[in-house]
Amino acid sequence: MIEHFLGTWKLVSSENFEEYMKELGVSAAIRSMAGLAKPSIVISVDGDTVTFKQESSFKNTEISFKLGEEFDETTADNRKVKSIVTLDNGSMIQVQKWLGKETTIKRKIVDGKLVVECIMNNVVSTRVYQKV
Repeated sequence: MIEHFLGTWKLVSSENFEEYMKELGVSAAIRSMAGLAKPSIVISVDGDTVTFKQESSFKNTEISFKLGEEFDETTADNRKVKSIVTLDNGSMIQVQKWLGKETTIKRKIVDGKLVVECIMNNVVSTRVYQKV
């Protein structure tokens, strides 16, 4: 089920990301730098461990996890969160929780592209990645 997510993906479009970062509480300086970045994401699997590597001119991050198991994550904007990633109906759903807050990141493949929806409260950002 995870196979179609595997590979290297490059950001090709981004909608409402600035508003989403504001909702997260990201500082203006970091929002400015992150908004300019055009990250690549490498998704790989080794046994039952999934790894996401995000590389950009802003910051490189890497997380490894097992589906359905909570793990500690330090996000690109330096939040310390508890994350869990599950598969649901062909989508990879990541929930991050910190300081009584919560955000959901939904990843799905649509027409061969990786579509990432970042949702917090009523703010939704959609970022689309093309396989390279």
